[in-house]
Amino acid sequence: MKRTISIRAAVLALVLTGFLAPAPVIGADANPGADAMPGADASDDAPVGVRKVMLAYDDNNVIRSGPGNQFAIVAILKKGPTFEVIAKKGDWNNIRLSGTETGWIHSSLCYEFDDLSDLEFRPNPRLFSRIGSYVLTGYAGGYSFDRKSNSVIAGGRLGYYLFDFLEVEGGVAWTHINRPAEIVESLFDLTLEAEEFHMLFYEMNLNLKLLPGRRLVPFVSAGIGSSIFRGRTEPSTNYGAGTMFFLSKHTAFRWDLRNYRFDSGFDAARRTNNNYVFTVGTALIF
Repeated sequence: MKRTISIRAAVLALVLTGFLAPAPVIGADANPGADAMPGADASDDAPVGVRKVMLAYDDNNVIRSGPGNQFAIVAILKKGPTFEVIAKKGDWNNIRLSGTETGWIHSSLCYEFDDLSDLEFRPNPRLFSRIGSYVLTGYAGGYSFDRKSNSVIAGGRLGYYLFDFLEVEGGVAWTHINRPAEIVESLFDLTLEAEEFHMLFYEMNLNLKLLPGRRLVPFVSAGIGSSIFRGRTEPSTNYGAGTMFFLSKHTAFRWDLRNYRFDSGFDAARRTNNNYVFTVGTALIF
């Protein structure tokens, strides 16, 4: 009885071992590393041209029906024409003579090259894209206050590319106005007055890029802001144009010419000022 139970236990153990053992991987040793696919890399997708030959060395180039001198001659051609290579065998090139004819020519009679003329040029649209980039600009230049006083101006701007062709930017600048004495007419008298004061102004502009993505990018610009001087704040508008010359991917040289317009004075003596500004500066793109 005990012997029968032992035999049954052994058989049950063998059955369980067969079910629980991992299944063998068929062919794993025969083809190790098959998933790696040697030779399949990014270069396989690189565009290549058509292999061609030019008959460049002899005025009597013999074209044969097969890759060897024992094959029949199918044509004798002058030097100059080019043909597509469709196969090679040793030193012989199988070339396409026409839409229905082929032949073989020895490599000593021709010059082999890759013809890239049929490849389509597809520029990467993102290669020069600046969408989402910030532009920090520091600048200096000349400020003409109502065309009667010239002074130095210094300031900075921070911009952001909404699109490659559209940038929004804010800026702040300072200048010191020193107007020479001039005759001012009042209700009761004529007086000789001069003006000297500091002026701070800030702005918010939209810059439209005319040639986005290029190294030399001209643009037109318009915006609004305020001018603060002599204890008063005057709303202003500005418009102008400029150019950015990209020295590298992250640096650029920039110049602007703008007209800032705002009103100044009191009551009936208020007048509109046209203030022309020319600035040059350096921009950092990040």
